[in-house]
Amino acid sequence: MTSVDVIRNLGIVGTESSKPSVLFVCVHNAGRSQMAAAYLSHLSQGRVEVRSAGSAPGDSVNPVAVDAMAEEGIDMSAAQPKILTTEAVKESDVVITMGCGDACPIFPGKRYEDWQLDDPAGQGINAVRPIRDEIRARVEHLIDELVPTGTESS
Repeated sequence: MTSVDVIRNLGIVGTESSKPSVLFVCVHNAGRSQMAAAYLSHLSQGRVEVRSAGSAPGDSVNPVAVDAMAEEGIDMSAAQPKILTTEAVKESDVVITMGCGDACPIFPGKRYEDWQLDDPAGQGINAVRPIRDEIRARVEHLIDELVPTGTESS
């Protein structure tokens, strides 16, 4: 039995008939959580339901984050920061926080992770690229956990 099977049996991620859902949360929902949500949407190819929110959302998504993701072929230009709601947490199987401390409500049966990542706010593109790349690596690992391909090599 894999760790994903254990998590599914505990009801922490979706079953075979339902997609797992992930909520990314940071303070302003303008950088890290937006990049993570964009990567997960793009890389999971519809196999995961994706949400993002902020405990104190900004007015707009960080334009440098938008540019950094455009370099990866992912368009975040239409993304808008959203307020973190209790409903968004309740509707998600996995909640990943990024620097928002205790702002996220805790509910039983949810999987919580805190990704320690530098904040791209106020940074130039050369500082944002490594943050973006770290987010991509973590999202790829998350996809492998939530929606394994079932093609294991011997």
